[in-house]
Amino acid sequence: MNSPHALWTSMLPADSTFAPDRVAVGATGNRIDFADGSTRLCATSGLWNVPLGFGNPAVVEAVNQANHDASYLSLFRAPHRYAELAAEALVELAGPARYSRVIFSTSGGAANDAAMKLGRQYWAQKGLASRSLIVGLKGSYHGTAYGSHALSGDDLLQSVYAVDRRSVRHVSHSDDGEELELLLQREGARVASVFVEPVLGSGAYALSDTFVQHLLALREEYGFLIVADEVATGFGRTGTMFATDSWGAPPDILILSKALTNGAMGAAALLVGDRVASEFVGGGWTFVHGETQAGTPACGAAILAVIEELQRIDVESTTQALGVDLLRLAAGWEADGVVEEITGRGCFVGLGLRHQDESLLSGPDILRVVSAIADNGVLVQPGPSSIELIPAYGFSADELLELDVAVRAGVAQGTSG
Repeated sequence: MNSPHALWTSMLPADSTFAPDRVAVGATGNRIDFADGSTRLCATSGLWNVPLGFGNPAVVEAVNQANHDASYLSLFRAPHRYAELAAEALVELAGPARYSRVIFSTSGGAANDAAMKLGRQYWAQKGLASRSLIVGLKGSYHGTAYGSHALSGDDLLQSVYAVDRRSVRHVSHSDDGEELELLLQREGARVASVFVEPVLGSGAYALSDTFVQHLLALREEYGFLIVADEVATGFGRTGTMFATDSWGAPPDILILSKALTNGAMGAAALLVGDRVASEFVGGGWTFVHGETQAGTPACGAAILAVIEELQRIDVESTTQALGVDLLRLAAGWEADGVVEEITGRGCFVGLGLRHQDESLLSGPDILRVVSAIADNGVLVQPGPSSIELIPAYGFSADELLELDVAVRAGVAQGTSG
């Protein structure tokens, strides 16, 4: 039996070992190279992070130049120009009428922690400290830091880790908001914020228009803050720059990460609407949150380069066209019995799988399917009884054909026997 490598990889049993054809050594464009000399097409954008392709020249050059000119500058008690420019660009991109301030963070999980704190402080300093409950969605994923781990609606061993969930509630996303309304009828005066992913990262379940309309109406009635976690859906993934752009009204806080720097830096950002920001400014309140690596010069430079690249490729029309191609592929798989269900939106597609006896695939079953698809040359993302496709925005017709062949072959091999 092989001994595990010194590197302890994420989200797998601790005794996992890897053959050379599973050890990545490089990545260029939409492909990842492995230690055995093989190359595979990546249909996950590097875990949602790299929609502009691995090694995007504009982003690489911007980061290299910032590291040369200002290798590190902090945002603790003082600004620097790189972060100022990036913040201004993000507000302009997302809409100055919707957001006015930016708080930089280092990951989606850390940003969710910060947003939980920000909402609780908002109410406490307004003399309503009892408004401390945070509401999330069942099946959601917001990270595995202690705050975001409590907020995540997936079963992620929260009880084992003694994650304190006494101030967190979870409601269904599939009932158009009925369970949320019942919760608010009981505890609405205690709810600080409601957190939602426009498309849930686990399973790629898109919130219905009815749910969103209900959520916005309930905010008007009960006054809670809405926090939209667009870590996975931001920057064109669903066909608009941000998935919440299509909402009837904006969230109070928008959380961004992953595509924010095209994977070049560990980075995240909270875009804060004027409802919250103006209270902090008017009251002279201090938000007690800071992260050493948040908003560094290289991070700011990467963000500016990403925004310029998204504009250069006309990201909304590009992703809308790619989304049509993905839906066409998925519909073909469903018609041929390869997959049982299609979920998601735009370039974020979930494919539900079942055994021939109609039972759902277990976690290990799904990993076998993912491995079989990889054996056929393409990397896809595992989900609950599903696989997910999150391709980079520059996928060619040939790469879509390669994806089609690999998914068909891999699902057949991974679900046989």
